[in-house]
Amino acid sequence: MAIQDTIEQLQDFDFNNIDLNNVGGWPSAIKVILLVLIFSLLLAGGYFLYLTDKQEMLVKVEATEQELKKDYEDKAAQSANLEEYRQQKVEMETTFGTLLRQLPSDTEVPGLLEDITLSALQHNLKIGSIDLKAESQAEFYIELPIDINVEGSYHDMGAFVSSVASLSRIVTLHNFNIVPIDNSMLRMSIVAKTYRYVDEENK
Repeated sequence: MAIQDTIEQLQDFDFNNIDLNNVGGWPSAIKVILLVLIFSLLLAGGYFLYLTDKQEMLVKVEATEQELKKDYEDKAAQSANLEEYRQQKVEMETTFGTLLRQLPSDTEVPGLLEDITLSALQHNLKIGSIDLKAESQAEFYIELPIDINVEGSYHDMGAFVSSVASLSRIVTLHNFNIVPIDNSMLRMSIVAKTYRYVDEENK
C-alpha cells in the first residue's frame, strides 16, 4: 500500500510548480528521492576526488618502486661480485704503486736531465739546449716539461727519441718540430714531459 501511495504522490506532484522555499511541504516520496540524489552526487564527487588523488599517489609510488627495484638489482649484482672487486682493487693498487715508483722525485730530476743529455751525446747529436720549464700541477701529479733542442742526422734523432722514451722513468714526448739545416743535418725541438706524484703532504 505504501508503494501505491508513493506512486500516486509522484503522479500528482507538479514539477512545474516546485517551491524551493517550501521544501517541507513536498511529498515524502519527492523528499526521499531528492535526498537520495544529493547523497549519490556527494558520494560520487567525493569518490572521484579521492580516487584522483590516490591515482596520482599510485603513479608516484610505482615510479619509486621501479627506482628501488633497479637500485636493489644494481646492489645485488655488486654484492655478488664483491670478492672479484676486492681482488681487482688489490691488483689496481699494486699496479698504481708500480707506476708511482716510475715517477721521479724532486731529487731525481737532475739525474733525468743528465740521462737525456747523455742519450743525446751517445747518438751523436749536438745539443742546443735542454731546459726544465715551470711545473704544472694536476690532481694527483705534477707535470715537469723539458724543452730539448738538438741537431743531427735523421737516424740519430730517431735513435735518441727511442732512447728517451725507454728510460726507466715515465717520460712522454710532445710537440715534435724538425727543420733541415743542410743536406744531411736537421734541427729538432721537442718537449719531454715527466711526472711527479703529489702526496697528501704536498697538496
